[in-house]
Amino acid sequence: MNMITLLQAAAPAGGGASIWIMFLLLFVIMWLFMIRPQRKQQKELEAFRAGLKKGDKVVTNGGIYGSIAEVEERTVLLKVDGEVKLRVDKSCIQKDYSANAQ
Repeated sequence: MNMITLLQAAAPAGGGASIWIMFLLLFVIMWLFMIRPQRKQQKELEAFRAGLKKGDKVVTNGGIYGSIAEVEERTVLLKVDGEVKLRVDKSCIQKDYSANAQ
């Protein structure tokens, strides 16, 4: 037997199909552990921002804590301290820090 015959005998049959199965499996695993949870978290954040109401205590992306004094379509007016108010975009609101929030 020569070397080429030994190499052909050692190569698994259907090698191209197994590579595609591996790629598909890798994509499914990546989707389950990375993409799907991130989409779920994004939907929850969008629902939270859509449900903002006057009196909610929130934190912005920049770390500003305040309570909502007014809600408009794209912006909210945050009461920060005393009579200091800031108008910020709803997309900057990151989380709720009310007493009942977890």
